[in-house]
Amino acid sequence: MPDVAQRIRALRKEINEHNYRYYVLNDPLISDGEYDLLLRELEALETQHPELVTPDSPTQRVGAQPAEEFPTLRHRIPMLSLENAMDEEELRAFDERVHRWLNVTGEIDYVAEPKLDGLAVELIYENGVFARGSTRGDGVTGEEITSNLRTIRCLPLRLRSVERPTPMLLEVRGEVFMTKAGFEKLNQERSEVGESLFANPRNAAAGSLRQLDPRITASRPLSAYCYQAGTIEGESFATHWEFLQALKQWGLPVNPEIRRVRGIEAALAYYRELAEKRHELPYEIDGFVLKLNAYALRQQVGIRSRSPRWAIAGKFPAQQATTIVEAIIPSVGRTGAITPVAKLQPVQVGGVTVTNATLHNQDEIDRKDIRVGDTVLVQRAGDVIPEVVKVIKERRPSGTKPYRLPEQCPVCGHKVSRPEGEVVARCPNLACPAQVKRRIEHFVSKNALDIDGLGIKLVNQLVEAGKVRSVDDIFKLTYDDLVGLERMADKSVRNLLSAIESSKDTTFARFVYALGIRNVGEHLARVLEVHYQGNLSQFMDATQEELETIPEIGPIVAEEIVNFWRDPVNRDVVQNCLKRGVTLKPVEPRDESPSFAGKTFVFTGTLERFTRSEAKALVEERGGRASGSVSRNTDYVVVGAQAGSKRARAEALGIPILTEKEFFDLFG
Repeated sequence: MPDVAQRIRALRKEINEHNYRYYVLNDPLISDGEYDLLLRELEALETQHPELVTPDSPTQRVGAQPAEEFPTLRHRIPMLSLENAMDEEELRAFDERVHRWLNVTGEIDYVAEPKLDGLAVELIYENGVFARGSTRGDGVTGEEITSNLRTIRCLPLRLRSVERPTPMLLEVRGEVFMTKAGFEKLNQERSEVGESLFANPRNAAAGSLRQLDPRITASRPLSAYCYQAGTIEGESFATHWEFLQALKQWGLPVNPEIRRVRGIEAALAYYRELAEKRHELPYEIDGFVLKLNAYALRQQVGIRSRSPRWAIAGKFPAQQATTIVEAIIPSVGRTGAITPVAKLQPVQVGGVTVTNATLHNQDEIDRKDIRVGDTVLVQRAGDVIPEVVKVIKERRPSGTKPYRLPEQCPVCGHKVSRPEGEVVARCPNLACPAQVKRRIEHFVSKNALDIDGLGIKLVNQLVEAGKVRSVDDIFKLTYDDLVGLERMADKSVRNLLSAIESSKDTTFARFVYALGIRNVGEHLARVLEVHYQGNLSQFMDATQEELETIPEIGPIVAEEIVNFWRDPVNRDVVQNCLKRGVTLKPVEPRDESPSFAGKTFVFTGTLERFTRSEAKALVEERGGRASGSVSRNTDYVVVGAQAGSKRARAEALGIPILTEKEFFDLFG
């Protein structure tokens, strides 16, 4: 027993330290697999010796029974709201007021941080152990959600006391949020099982955190950052910056973007920088928060009834706006999916004129009760297609009717099907002109067969004239088929025929990607190319069980691949392409090297020696992976001219940065 107890203590300490390295320092020392082994060993020992289980053990994140309702918890110090500044002039006015209240001249020391778009919470640690947690509520009283907060793995159940002793009582405020990637994955999973979709990451985080069953909360990809003190007993701080450093030493996650700034001009520079790179951050923000750094000056400035005088929230330009739905039009994609699209009265959202918004599917239309003529709230985040957040029903005109997707395809008239358990309605007619056009556009696109000169307008002409009914028909086009079409004179025709001929010599990965198999993108096409060594026949005859043994191929993708090849029309199309001259280049053995194998690269800025696509291909050919965003899992960031926020994020995370020459030198 003494040996078992000692091993359990050692495992808890080691696991907590790895959590600290992963969530706070962004510098993990072991892989996820090694971490899981440690946790499983601890779980096994505690199962054998339940008398040794303690509430702060890493295994005790989930275990509470579902609650009937959330009890209330009163905050010792109210969680106040923040005054908003809508532009830089209002931020300067705030700085002037602070100078006036303090009766000082010269630059003031502030702390600036991103304003996370999540759910505010308070965490209470007693003698270093997580005891209770609550939502902000009305600022005075919140809902106690202790069991749900315990499930968030970045929040320690016991504070570290290595560099700094833990206080007897620590109340710390923070924000629980969901990353953009986590939100997209969650919505995709909900879509696949027919559940309603969350409108945005904030709603997803709030809904997840307020589940009565902690097991549901535990299954959601929630994260958190801590940023403000409540009551503290047994420790004191002179500045907010010092407090934030202590939080990190105790193992609590603090946003790496937080910065100490001197004077309002430095604060505004931070505000502009954050606004520029907000869409590259892995989470949603809607502005920044500026706080007086010195606690003594905060006391001197004081608070209002609802907000502190020593802090202000600088809001970014609105990412939401109201407009009117003028029409709802069903759009048919290349896989037959019928997506309702709202035609909107043009409106400016985040500096962009928005005229269309996706309505996703019939279930979403029903859930939000969207009708033609409605005034709606529209949102846009980054380059994502705008979407309708909600209907403002108070402004609904009389006589509107609920919208239903048509039972026949709006393009070909074929009866629409909606398979049981799916939310997406589809046109099953493979010869549907809309699908044919979209499939051909994809087939000839740059990263597929790359047929230069075969653009959207020409594809439309060829399909409408009946000269191309499926992608294999491209390879039997003749001079007479093309000449005389709009903008197709002798030289253009010959150039296109030459481009079609050149495209026949391609790779397994490009050809498979060009076929448009659902959920098989460029990266998975290359994974399949390596696994099957370019043998298309073996790939076409693969079983679902065989496909699921391939790394990165899950059951959903495997099923899509099998269903694609089960259709004789798809097999005929491929065979016709091969008969008409398409050949797949032999797959060269991957030259895996320690510099690339298993490593993740991100490229940013303008490269001189390579295009982005060429650089990514070079990495993947040598066993590496190319990603579009910087995270703690990134191994290298390669920077070209005019590198922007990705470089800054890499520097903040301590990720090695390579010039283009240094990247080239990795090839030896």
